[in-house]
Amino acid sequence: MKFGFIGTNWISDSFIESGRQISAFEPYAVYSRTEDRAEYFKDKHKLTEIYTDFNAFCASTNFDAVYIATPNAFHFEQAKLAIQNKKHVLIEKPATINAEQFKMLSKLAHEYQVTVMEAMKSTVLPSFRQLATEEMNIGELRYADFHYHQYSSRYDKYKNGIIENAFKPELGNGALMDLGVYTIAPAIHLFGLPKSVKANGFLLETGADGQGNAILDYETFQVTISYSKICDRRTPSEIIGEDGYVLINKISEPIEINKFKRDGSDNGTYQIEDEYLMKDEIMEFINCINHNKVESSINTHQRTIETLTVLDEIRNQIGVKFND
Repeated sequence: MKFGFIGTNWISDSFIESGRQISAFEPYAVYSRTEDRAEYFKDKHKLTEIYTDFNAFCASTNFDAVYIATPNAFHFEQAKLAIQNKKHVLIEKPATINAEQFKMLSKLAHEYQVTVMEAMKSTVLPSFRQLATEEMNIGELRYADFHYHQYSSRYDKYKNGIIENAFKPELGNGALMDLGVYTIAPAIHLFGLPKSVKANGFLLETGADGQGNAILDYETFQVTISYSKICDRRTPSEIIGEDGYVLINKISEPIEINKFKRDGSDNGTYQIEDEYLMKDEIMEFINCINHNKVESSINTHQRTIETLTVLDEIRNQIGVKFND
């Protein structure tokens, strides 16, 4: 499967490193606005073609699939044109900056009969799949706490008056979209769409959110999510039932999940040992293409839409505004 790349950052680097572990994966082309950057990325990853014209990139018949890892605000238009040129599209999370945009992409995917999938790696990892598909054996579910706090190196620059993309809301960025999405997607996969959402957030002077939290209410239990780009937190995420609890080492990369009975005794472990954590999402995407599936049965369009619906509601409540 020949891939073209939109976005020449570290995420694309990691994607290609993971993809090279799969025999069906072939990194082939790259689009960049500048020829120098495109040439650098091509040489770094031993690609075949570069493009500085986006229309020509999408129209090319030399590759089959596109991976999009640009700022969030650009995902929709880039994915739309790629789909209309009958490219299969894997879009880095969040797939779009609102639910309506992804609904339109889903409709286009069915119209053009191409695979479109959000690159949410955490929910495709085998350890999380086991948690999602097997009995937790913790009794009646009462509470969950999913969090992702990661102090951004760009925040130091921000405090010195240098505003980089991570804190520019006009690019669809900020703590909620970049980190908070990792806490919401697992809740959607495990529990579905909440009945209600109550959110709080801290906005920086640029209008981007530095951190925030929300309570997702499911009537008989609640899920608290929190996220930050201006502080760190290294404790596990938790799912708590009447008869036991589950500890998830890191909600964005759940490679070790431990289940315990109420008395603290061991009740099972889901664990993987693989440094290439984007490999499973790439394999799932390629498998969908090979089986002529418009969407993944794991990272389904509906789950992406529901995740974005919660993101929309939180963003509305805390006052983060994009150009959408």
